[in-house]
This record gives sequence, C-alpha cells and structure tokens, in this order.
Amino acid sequence: MAYVLHQLLTESAARRPDAEAVRLLNEAITYRELETRSNQLAHALIESGVIPGDRVGIYLHKSPAAIVSIFGILKTGACYVPVDASAPGLRLMEIARQCNFRALITSCTLFEKLGDALKEEWPMAATFFVDKLPAAASSGSKAFSFADALPSRSVTLPSVKVIGHDLAYILFTSGSTGTPKGVMLSHLNALTFVNWGFDTFAITAQDRLSNHAPFNFDLSVFDIFVAVKAGAAISLVPEGLSVFPVQLSSFIQDQRITVWYSVPMVLTLLQSRGKLEERDLSALRLVLFAGEVFPTKHLRALMQKLPHPRYANLYGPTETNVCAYYEVEPISPEQSAPIPIGKACANTDLVAIDAEGRKLTGPGKEGLLYARGSIVMQGYYGRPKETAACFIRNPFAPGREENLYCTGDWVTIDEKGNYLFVGRKDHMIKTRGYRVELGEIEAVMVAHAAVDEAVALAIPEETIGNSIRAIVTLSNSRSLTSPELKRHCAEKLPPYMIPEEIEFRDSLPRTGNGKIDRQRLQREMVGPGN
Repeated sequence: MAYVLHQLLTESAARRPDAEAVRLLNEAITYRELETRSNQLAHALIESGVIPGDRVGIYLHKSPAAIVSIFGILKTGACYVPVDASAPGLRLMEIARQCNFRALITSCTLFEKLGDALKEEWPMAATFFVDKLPAAASSGSKAFSFADALPSRSVTLPSVKVIGHDLAYILFTSGSTGTPKGVMLSHLNALTFVNWGFDTFAITAQDRLSNHAPFNFDLSVFDIFVAVKAGAAISLVPEGLSVFPVQLSSFIQDQRITVWYSVPMVLTLLQSRGKLEERDLSALRLVLFAGEVFPTKHLRALMQKLPHPRYANLYGPTETNVCAYYEVEPISPEQSAPIPIGKACANTDLVAIDAEGRKLTGPGKEGLLYARGSIVMQGYYGRPKETAACFIRNPFAPGREENLYCTGDWVTIDEKGNYLFVGRKDHMIKTRGYRVELGEIEAVMVAHAAVDEAVALAIPEETIGNSIRAIVTLSNSRSLTSPELKRHCAEKLPPYMIPEEIEFRDSLPRTGNGKIDRQRLQREMVGPGN
C-alpha cells in the first residue's frame, strides 16, 4: 500500500502501463511513459545536487511534461513548489527566495520573460527546461533541457528514502501582509485526502478526470493524485478556456470527462452560457466544486440542466486540503440559503467552538471551525510565528498535547448534523454597533433573479465603524436599479445591513484560482493610502 505519493504512480504503471495517463488536447502520454520519464528526471535532478528535503520550483504552463516534473521531484525526496505560469517574475523570485530553491523546472518561453536582473539572482544548482535551452540561461546555475538530460538517465526508480511525514509540496497563498506564504503539505497530508476522495467517489481506471485548477491551487491535488491512484486518465484543461464557456462545454464533451472539479464560478458560466443543452455530456457522472460559496440558484439551474451526475460541495482551506464535504440533495425552488459544507471527511475531525469556548453539538449556536487530523498542514514555510497563530491547544483532549487548526470560518450545525457556512472570520464587521457577516448580504443580493454575482465590502468610517458598499453583476439581458435591489434586500435584511451604495459592473476581477479578487475590489473602494 502506498505511503508516499509517487508510489501511486509506480503501482498504476505496473498495472496499466499502456493506459493513457495524461492528455492535453492532442498530446498524451501513457502510464509507462509517465513512470519512465519521471524516473529519468529524478536521476537528473539528483545528479545536479537535489537531495531529500530540498525545494524544487515548477514554473510551467500545463502539459504532460509538468506532470512528469511533479513526480520526478517527488522521487528525489524533495518537494515541489508550483508557481502560477501567469505570475510575474518578481513573484517567482520572491517564492524562490523564501524557499531557497535547489532547482527550477521551467520552459524557454517563460524563462525569457524574466528580466536579466532576475536571472542573475538565481541561487540554484540547476535549471531544467522542458522544451529547449534559451539563448542565455542563468549564469549562476547549470542548464539542462529534458531532451538532452533525460534519455541518458536510468529508467528505474531512484533508491531514495521517503516517508509519509516528509514534505511533498508547498502551495503559496496570498498573505495578509502582501507577501505570499507557503503552506507545507506532507505526503501523509495529501494521501489522507487522496484516499478519501478515491473511496468516497468510487474513482476507477475507466474514469477521466478534468484538471481545471492551476497546479499552485489545492484543487489540483485531487485531479492529479486521485486519478493516478486509480490508473485513470487526466485531461488537462487548457489555460484560459474557462472564460469561453461554449468552448469549455465542447471540451468536456469531446474529452468524455467523467469527473469534473472546479470553483463554482466556472460551473456558473457553463450553466448560463455554455449551451449545455446542445452537448452530449452523458459520460459526466460526478461534479465537484470548492473554493467559495456556490450561489444556490445557479447550482439549482445547473442540476436542472444536468440532472444525471452526482454533485458534491468540497470544503477546506489549502491548509487542510479538503476536510468536509456534502453530497448535494435536490434543491427546492424556494430554497435560497447556501447548501451545507457537510460533515468531516474520513480520518478527519471538525470541532466548532462558540464564543464562550464550548463545543457546538447541535443547532442554535455559531462557532469558529477547527480541524484536526493528518490532513492538517505542517505549517507555513519559514514562518513559525504565523504557524503558531493558526493553532490552539485542543481544550477537549485532557492529558495530552494536541493542536487544532483554525479554519477562520464561522459555522452552525443543522438538524442532520451538517455544518453550515456562516462566513469568514475576517468578513465579520461592525457597523453602527452591530456585528454583520458580509456573506449574508451577498447571499441575499444573489437571490434576486437579475443578479449574477455580488460582493459586499466594508468601508471604514470613524462615526459608524464601517459603511457597506456592494458591487454587483447582472445576468444576461437583465436590468436592475440600485433602489430596486435595496428594496429586495430590505425584505430579508435589517436596515443596518442594506448596502448604502451599489455599483453595477459587467464583470468582477478574479484571482489566478478563479475566486473573486476581494482584496483588489477593497483597494479600489477604499483608495490608495487608506
């Protein structure tokens, strides 16, 4: 039985060597090729100086070579650190400095986008290029191309000792100070999640899983490693395709995707603009979503257009992979409240603690949600103080030392024992002396038939604490005025929760992970220097 991630590949390659492992449109490799090439890359990395515990950066667009890179790094005992290919060179350099990359795997095209000054700063032993060597590679490290370096290396698995507690990857998220922080996940952290996903959704070798998320987003862990555990195929979704929902629905049809996993925004676009009624999506048996709240009316509309798949809401911050899930039941026409985030995944425990320090055991109270178990991260790389701030000593485990990870989310419990998301700890604001959850305001606005998406923002004001402003997008060919939307809000919200100003836009800015970029909207509203 596998206890580290790359053993999943070795086992599936032995069972299904000629089965397709990874595809990007017309480019595909088999399990034998994925195993062989990743072994060769591992040997090349080791010969260049990579040792267990090192950090190796991946700065690549999606491709089979990127998947080879992930497994090749893992087989050295090092951990992989994916950086968004659309990120600027300065962000890559910041992450490289924080992690002290031993090596980098990139492409000639991306490398040449970096400024000369950045190239001179590489503190690494080697840079590997999946395509060809650039005209002028880094002067501070050796440069290799896959075509030159891999064929001469051994095709056997390197003899490197790796255990479940060793780091597997570091995913960088936005830090509150503006500096990215790296979430450290071990092989055990990831395998706990992977084994749960494999069992819960009955993934088989006949499945084809989409990979929509970039590799620096935690959703990709499911796509890659659950598929490889099953010996299933991974279909890499071309970058940028999600903003073209008609082409995306054709991709799902033509690739015969059976398992789809993405943020809700992508599914909302597919539902509203993807011409799903014109597609044959009979192969699709499972639709998973995570990352942010899926507006109930959009989810209901999607389930009406595609009634045959199973639907599940997967919940959890990057620091826990996924720690809770809810398989969606039929949604009644009158339901507007968000669906539950559900119950804890296997080998995971969730504890909600109210303001008085008591554990939530049933409906009627709100509490801050904590997670415990082998899914919880090892910490933030190089940031012991920030790591310590995310944990508390478990008050319900007398006689032993155990920490609980704070998700930062407020929840309640329904009559069936499901956790219900109330809002982010940092989305709780005070206005006119009242505590207000901005997510509740957003949910009410989105419930209006004409509203597509809505964001509520708190604008600091000395006299009242915060004023509330909203930014809204409308559904196709719908019209709505600010007074009309305020009247709608007044039917369900007290006066102090009704946005004072409502701005209508054609679209909302997104982060690289597809989530609404709230920080950017907040800066636009508050203005520079505030």
